[in-house]
Amino acid sequence: MTNNARAGALMAVASMVLVQLGIAVSVGLIDRIGAEGAAWLRLAWAGLLLPLLVRPRLRSIGRRALLTCVTLGVVTAGVTMLFMASVARLPLGTASALEFLGPLGVAVARGSGRAKLWAAPAAVGVLLLTEPWHGGADPLGVFFALAAAVCWAAYILLTQKVGDTVSGFQGLAVSMPVAGVVATIVAGPSTFGHVTWQLLLVGAGLALLLPVIPFSLELLALRRLTTAAFGTLMALEPAAALVIGLLLLHQIPSAIAVAGIAFVVAAGIGAERTGARPHRPDPAATTSAVDKNHSEPAPV
Repeated sequence: MTNNARAGALMAVASMVLVQLGIAVSVGLIDRIGAEGAAWLRLAWAGLLLPLLVRPRLRSIGRRALLTCVTLGVVTAGVTMLFMASVARLPLGTASALEFLGPLGVAVARGSGRAKLWAAPAAVGVLLLTEPWHGGADPLGVFFALAAAVCWAAYILLTQKVGDTVSGFQGLAVSMPVAGVVATIVAGPSTFGHVTWQLLLVGAGLALLLPVIPFSLELLALRRLTTAAFGTLMALEPAAALVIGLLLLHQIPSAIAVAGIAFVVAAGIGAERTGARPHRPDPAATTSAVDKNHSEPAPV
């Protein structure tokens, strides 16, 4: 295993832990303005904070890369909003298992050799952790969950493309405001009346915990890992959720959940060992090449 693969895997795992911490500490916020409202508040703040921190230079990005960043923003909002809609109609375990078909599909479709094999134990682990065979399945809820899975798969591919073509965090500083606008259009009108100044301040802090820091780590991880390895590592998220739930929410996992953790940990180790990217593109060089091919500056 190369240092590049190890660093990428650690970043991906750290991102997952922060995501679950963000969800755990958001329980009170979700109770007050709903799951969609909490997601909107985080995305809206992230869309404001990242451009202020990064100050992206739009003219240096190039039209094609800028379009990719905008598409990533739409997909980021889509995976969040669609998953919330599925959870409103399905048990959380069922919705989670269906959504995880996204990164697992990336691992199978884009992997090669041993990387493809690790998708199988990861899929078994996800099923054991979420137990989707319990309860009935609402057809519309299933549709929303599968749509979220497609968005998550697209998010992985687009995040890697943005990381390869746009230097630093400029791509993320463009995509997150787009996600904030889309989330505001979808969930904002039903939430505005319940928002207070106190909730706005809480939302700003939660936006750093989720999604600003985790998404930044994912962008860096995808510069070091194949999409197949990253997609398989994402199956570790249910295990991270169980650990965080045990430590912070005192939720004791069942024996079948522990077995699921063993499967996904094994898949994660295998993906880490086989997932280094052989040739990491230079974002600055790629951006320069794009600018030469598309010399007309992007509109500001």
